[in-house]
Amino acid sequence: MSNSCPVVTPAERQVADTLQRVGEGLTVAVQRALEEATQQAAGEWPAGDPTLAPPPYEYFAAVVHQKMFLLLCGADTETMTGGDPVLAGHLIRNQQNIVAHYWTDDGQGD
Repeated sequence: MSNSCPVVTPAERQVADTLQRVGEGLTVAVQRALEEATQQAAGEWPAGDPTLAPPPYEYFAAVVHQKMFLLLCGADTETMTGGDPVLAGHLIRNQQNIVAHYWTDDGQGD
C-alpha cells in the first residue's frame, strides 16, 4: 500500500471545488434563514407576557436538524413516520462518534 497522495485530475478538482463552493453557499443560506426565522418570530410574538419569550435561534436550528434527519432516513417530515430505522441508527451512531472524537476528555479532541 502506498502512503502517497493520489493525483487529482482536473475534472476531479473541479468537482471537489464545486461541491465545496456550493456547500458553503448552502451553509450561509441556512444560517441566514435561521436568523430570519428568529427575527420574524420575535417581530410577530405577542406582547404583554414577560414570561413568554420568543424562541431563540437554537430552536429553529433544532427544527431544521430534525427535518434533515427525517429526510436522510427517508421518513415523512410532517408525520415523522416511515423511513429506514437501520439508517437512522447509523446516523445517530455517526453523531455519537463525532461527540466522542471532538468533545470527550480522552486527549483526542479539543
